[in-house]
Amino acid sequence: MHSQNKISAVIITGNEENNIKDCLKSVQWADEIIVVDSESTDNTVKIAREFTDKVVTRRWEGYVSQKTYAISLAKNEWVLSLDADERVPEVLAKEILETDLSLHNGYFIKRDNFFLGKLIRGCGWGNDMQLRLFKKSETKLSDRMVHEKFIVNGNVSTLKNSFTHFSYTNLRDAFIKINNYSTLEANEKVDKKSVNVFSLLINPPIYFLHHLIVRKGFLDGIYGVIISYMHMMTKLQVQLKIMEIKKKRIS
Repeated sequence: MHSQNKISAVIITGNEENNIKDCLKSVQWADEIIVVDSESTDNTVKIAREFTDKVVTRRWEGYVSQKTYAISLAKNEWVLSLDADERVPEVLAKEILETDLSLHNGYFIKRDNFFLGKLIRGCGWGNDMQLRLFKKSETKLSDRMVHEKFIVNGNVSTLKNSFTHFSYTNLRDAFIKINNYSTLEANEKVDKKSVNVFSLLINPPIYFLHHLIVRKGFLDGIYGVIISYMHMMTKLQVQLKIMEIKKKRIS
């Protein structure tokens, strides 16, 4: 093990009592675990405190703000950022601890995405590279409301092993996330996108076919069809919500 590989695992949460235990179990090898919770009303905080004494409650101000604050609490230079529905397998933990990380300022890690219990190969999910391990002093977050990314100053590399993501364990949660993400995306794009009858009719079906065919959703059978429909629904909701926001501004 390289002495410089002191790792701070950082997780933001919000009503994640069904996920947080398995997430924290998977990073018990880290030198430090930090959880920043956004005033959960379930047992998320109670469960988190079984694994670490570094659990902070903070009012939700958006993904970028919450993650930036969480990273600021890390005492170590190397930070591993996770969401509550993600897990670090032992083989990846071993690679992180035994790799000479000093050669680069950040590392991409492949994310294996599961949908309703099935590992997805298509829909653009099969080659999902995430920059999640990085030097704290050389990293910042992109200025986005949703699907924010870490930006590392300097050269980056890629680890061999992957981590797992259980984003959608049931359709109810999937539809809730679609609604939440589409609202954020609409607010982010309202001044950049125009919506009309043509775009409402054409864009969603094109988005569906893009994920099903171009991004090879067909490889996952009915799961790929469902995911492609979900992407289409998200696209449609974003457009409708943009229309709604602009209408409210006029009135």
